Amino acid sequence: MLNYQAREPFPALSSWVDSVQSKGRYFFTSDQAIKELQATKSSFNNASLRLANKKRIARLYRGFYIIIPLEYANTGMLPPDWFIADLMNHIKKPYYVSLLSAATLHGAAHQQPQEFQVITTDSVRKIELGNLAIQFFVKKNFDLSRTSQVKTQTGYMAVSTPEMTALDLVCYARQIGGLDRVLTVFQELGEALDADKLAAAAQAVNNLSYAQRLGWLLEQAGFNAQTEKLAQWIKEKKPLPARLDPSLAVKGARKNDRWSLLINTTIEGDL
Repeated sequence: MLNYQAREPFPALSSWVDSVQSKGRYFFTSDQAIKELQATKSSFNNASLRLANKKRIARLYRGFYIIIPLEYANTGMLPPDWFIADLMNHIKKPYYVSLLSAATLHGAAHQQPQEFQVITTDSVRKIELGNLAIQFFVKKNFDLSRTSQVKTQTGYMAVSTPEMTALDLVCYARQIGGLDRVLTVFQELGEALDADKLAAAAQAVNNLSYAQRLGWLLEQAGFNAQTEKLAQWIKEKKPLPARLDPSLAVKGARKNDRWSLLINTTIEGDL
């Protein structure tokens, strides 16, 4: 039997990658390539390194490679939405595109992040390669999240709904640039929010302090109508006063009775 990798390691893998792409797929695993090419791990590693140097493929994660078509040869990278679903399937972790990345998809175009932001259930190291950065955030109550399937160039990916995106932005405010940035995003994202769905998302997560901050911030962004159902639910719950910024003291803070929120800092949006 002909051993492709032993005789011509680079041409064999290159042709195989071409055949994978011709079927509309832009990723492969090392195990798959080794099996189909009847190669050794060493010969595959050598051949894949040559292709990576030519920016034909790129290794993103242990055993996971993306295929870079000609139109992306200059950047040497694919847009993350082309492969994020396949990557997370390879890692074997649930996920959804979230936070600033999801907000951009829902209309907050002025706050495009420098990194692609994904929420999952366990710690995953940040992926950085060339101009690509994928940041993973851990969520303990992941199953309570609301998501939808969004069509991409290569299939579909899970994305938080506008309402869950808003709630997540409040939950992870410190990690994404602070409450000022959250307010700026809300100034655009607010138009995509549905009052009933917003209240339902908050009730599903059932964290009152986050919901209190969410409602107040949306009102500051000018979207009072979208918060009416949320305000009703919070009123029924009769929560204790929460701090707008949980990292700051409450001395001198004024209380907002509608949201039972202690306004202990000044928040300003950029829009």
